[in-house]
Amino acid sequence: MFSGPIEDRLAIRELNDLYGDGVLLFDADIWSSVWADDAEWDFMGMEFKGRKAIVDFWKQAMSNFDAVSFSCVPSSIEIDGNRAVARCQTQEVLKAKDGSTRMVGGLYRDELVKRDGAWLYSKRTFQIVAEYNPQEG
Repeated sequence: MFSGPIEDRLAIRELNDLYGDGVLLFDADIWSSVWADDAEWDFMGMEFKGRKAIVDFWKQAMSNFDAVSFSCVPSSIEIDGNRAVARCQTQEVLKAKDGSTRMVGGLYRDELVKRDGAWLYSKRTFQIVAEYNPQEG
């Protein structure tokens, strides 16, 4: 479902795009800019609280890859004042430092907050929906 002001929905779509661009570029400054200072991230059952803890984990995780192609498609954005809930489907192609590759389809369930006129993630929960690893046949 999509509801709420179109300007806010567009801003959240652009936030998703900025997140993906940070991943693609391995740019921690871009990637960290989308999170509220007090955000929470549930990454496949591992929970991180606060932007610093989230970004520190992300940097460590990204150090395992030579390249990551990341794209996402919003499947729901519901605005309620300065808060929103959303879902976003992701497609990733990951090339690890050991040369192996894999493809991952995932789902983010998001809570967002609008602060000082800008939308930020206040909570993201990620799960893998489908995965293909060509090395495994």
